Amino acid sequence: MIILSTILLCLEIFIARILDVSIGVIRTMELVKDNTFKAVILAFFEVLIWFLVAREALISNDINFLIAIFYSLGYATGTLFGAYLSKRFIKGSVGVQIITTKIKSKEINKIKKEGFGISSLDLNGKGKKMLIIEVDKKSLNKLLIRIKKLDNNAFITVSDTKYVSNGYVK
Repeated sequence: MIILSTILLCLEIFIARILDVSIGVIRTMELVKDNTFKAVILAFFEVLIWFLVAREALISNDINFLIAIFYSLGYATGTLFGAYLSKRFIKGSVGVQIITTKIKSKEINKIKKEGFGISSLDLNGKGKKMLIIEVDKKSLNKLLIRIKKLDNNAFITVSDTKYVSNGYVK
């Protein structure tokens, strides 16, 4: 009976940690995106779950080493699951900067016709261009595949964008 209660406690802790850590990851992403109200609500539930689980884990008379293992596994799994959820469900845009020597105006215009808003700057007058693109996260992979086909050696940086006003974002 003690073994069964220990296993059930370990599973309870594991699942609760997945929940509270996933909520914490999403809360952090919402805060970065300036969605303060959502972040505050998520913070309440995150800490409530954490408190109840930590209390249960600390007052248990069961095998503490197993509880610690499942507590840690829940945390790690929650981080992974929370990252997946935030990528999948949190909307947003990213800024993409590309430095290239191979992508010419003709290809830039084709990319524009595909619906991507691009600003192009000539660098150093030696055929180098910097492309600046603001794109919805869901369209990022399509854009990167397109760019890599045109110039596999292009220098590409991608940054999360906190705020966008005016302009064009696919």
